[in-house]
This record gives sequence, structure tokens and C-alpha cells, in this order.
Amino acid sequence: MNDSPVQYRRVLLKLSGEALMGELDYGIEPHVIQRIAAEIAAARNADVEIAIVIGGGNIFRGAGLARAGMDRVTGDFMGMLATVMNALAIQDALESLGVYARVMSALQIHDVCEDYIRRRAVRHLEKGRVVILAAGTGNPFFTTDTAASLRAIEIGADVLLKATKVDGVYDDDPMTNPQAHRYDTVSYDKVLADKLSVMDATAIVMCRDNHLPLRVFNLTRANALTQAMMGDDVGTLVKA
Repeated sequence: MNDSPVQYRRVLLKLSGEALMGELDYGIEPHVIQRIAAEIAAARNADVEIAIVIGGGNIFRGAGLARAGMDRVTGDFMGMLATVMNALAIQDALESLGVYARVMSALQIHDVCEDYIRRRAVRHLEKGRVVILAAGTGNPFFTTDTAASLRAIEIGADVLLKATKVDGVYDDDPMTNPQAHRYDTVSYDKVLADKLSVMDATAIVMCRDNHLPLRVFNLTRANALTQAMMGDDVGTLVKA
């Protein structure tokens, strides 16, 4: 990590539910969520304001069951509830490290978390609390990628950080093509035109139209999360 002042004042981190599984087939692996929390804490202690949007794929995937015959709206609401469970787990891991965190949900679940209200979320960030945004947009048919883009724009984030299992954006699937080329930087228009696997198209268009840079990086690499939140050059930067 460089010794220069932090580049970002406020970031939104998009975590997939699968990121919490580690080597498990399902659920949350404790040492993985503890490592993620420690890296988030390091950036928060450097005065980076951090919001997190979390997926629920480690517990439930509504779209998958919809393809198997379940009503899509029902499945999506079940997926939103899974993200609330993950958000509470991240909150607990952060608070065990002495980091103040608030879970805010797009669905009303007053016994376990706050409602998402934009101004309140911004105020939490200004007070130094990590804000964990659960239940996506609160609407079916929208992915947590789209929720991440929307929330990042709403709270005035300087960058959207997408944590994945690969170290950036490639012109082909690096898991199947060892000759795939990784981009250091790539435009939103090229991502859309070439159908590169970054985020869903709605999320990409929202970032492009609102001039929000997106950095895609490998969550499994040690300290990559902290480095990305501090503004270091890791992974791939997607911009206009």
C-alpha cells in the first residue's frame, strides 16, 4: 500500500454472498468474514467512509429457484431476506473489532435493523459508522449489483468497489481461457458492447450515466480489499 493520503473519502463496497462462503458449499465461513471485517476496519480507521451492499447467494438465490418453477417475486423476496442475514453477520464481525456499524434494510424489519433512509445513511457515514445496506432495492427483479450502483449514487460515493474471485475484468473467462487478457482500465461502453462479465447491464448503465467509477478486484488476495478502499491501483478500473 502506498503512503499517500487516502484517495477516496467515501466508498461503496459490493460484496457477493458467495464471498462469505470460503471453502464451504453453503453459509458463512467464520474466518473469511473475520478477515473481510478486519480489512474493512483498517480502511475505516484511516478515515474512509464505508457503505456495503451485500448479496445473499450463499444462502438463497431467488432467480435460480424461479427457473425451477418458484414464483419469481416470492423467490426474490426470499433472496432479500438472505441479504439481511448476511448483513447482520458482517455487523457482528465489525463490532467485535470495535467498529460501529449499522444495518439498514430496504424492507422494514424493525426488530433487527433500521429502515434505509438516504439522509440517515449519509449521517451514519459522517459519524464514522460503517453502513451495511441489505435487501437490495426492496423490489423484485433487481439484482444486488443494481442496488449497489443505486445506493452508491444516492449516498455520493466516490467509487463503487466490486469484490470478486478474479483480479479484475478480462476479455474472456480466465477460468477457462489461460490466454485471457486483463484490463487495467476499461470503459463502460466497452463492457456493455463486449458483454464483459462485470455487473449486470442496468448497474453498468447507472454507473456510466452518473459518472461513477467502478473498481473490480480479487477479494481473496490478502489486503486487496483494504488497498482498494484506500485508493490503490488494484484490479481493473471501469470508467467513462
